[in-house]
Amino acid sequence: MSTDVVVVALPTTAGWRGAVPALAQAIEGAGARVAVAAAAPTRPVRTFMLTDFVQARAARTAAQAAIAAHRPRALIYASSTAALLGPRPGAIWFDSPAAENRPARHGLWQRPLERRRVAAAPLLLPMSEGGLRALGELPRTPALVLPVPIEPSAATPTPAADRDVAALAYAADAEKKGLRRILAAWAAARRADERLLVAGQPQGSLGEGAEGTGLLAPQDYRALLRRARIFVAAPRHEDYGIAQLEALVDGCRLVTAPGAGPYPARELARTLDPALVSDDLAAAIRTALDAPADDYAERAADLLAPYRLAAFKATVREQVLPALLP
Repeated sequence: MSTDVVVVALPTTAGWRGAVPALAQAIEGAGARVAVAAAAPTRPVRTFMLTDFVQARAARTAAQAAIAAHRPRALIYASSTAALLGPRPGAIWFDSPAAENRPARHGLWQRPLERRRVAAAPLLLPMSEGGLRALGELPRTPALVLPVPIEPSAATPTPAADRDVAALAYAADAEKKGLRRILAAWAAARRADERLLVAGQPQGSLGEGAEGTGLLAPQDYRALLRRARIFVAAPRHEDYGIAQLEALVDGCRLVTAPGAGPYPARELARTLDPALVSDDLAAAIRTALDAPADDYAERAADLLAPYRLAAFKATVREQVLPALLP
């Protein structure tokens, strides 16, 4: 029996490792047959160009095997990198295209090939409007915005008065996430009894009032979010920013440097409190910590409705599958 949809996955980040199963479950829940073709792990290489090549080649191998085994009616490539060397056209679900995050020499071969793959795709599935705009002038390829679904990690949010961690950050990739900038801002902004926890960094002191938590299981990380008053981010470039969306849905105030890239939480944060989106990160941290109790979390919950699982499932059922499986 043939499969309706094969999802070709590159499980290279925690975000993608969570996103692909959510997509497969939504497809299956809508009544279609689905299989996931996960690329094999690739060895570390020195440049973005080589990294993308070895990952795209691994995705191609996985796709070829899945096509032979499942004879799918449609393919969905999870990331533009997974689609670069794809053996046949498919929909592309992406956070940020090479046109955005592979500038200059870093994307010499990826950008023109990406344009051809986008032009041949039956459907584009950007995670955000910003991701779609980053492609520039588009060919006539239909597109549907499909954010990664997020849900609160508890039935009811923890009241601000019960949160015992002043600030939390996530920086498994210290350079990309701007950890040095976060630590400097925290040292300038904190009071003596306030501490910053940094998930993804080794356990122990990271400087004045800051300490790493080590690598945490997802449930343990989300438990920390429920204890934190603010979440601090300073990405140099953010392709999507699932950690910031999770912080908002779990009731944290989001303090962020503007950063580059199609970063939906940045605009949500501006809507909620523009003073907390600033290059003066220390001032924004102090403003957030000193803010009186208000309806920030409730307003954030309203803004996040399009990112919730129910909306995701409805988009897959009512728009994505009809477009791919007419």
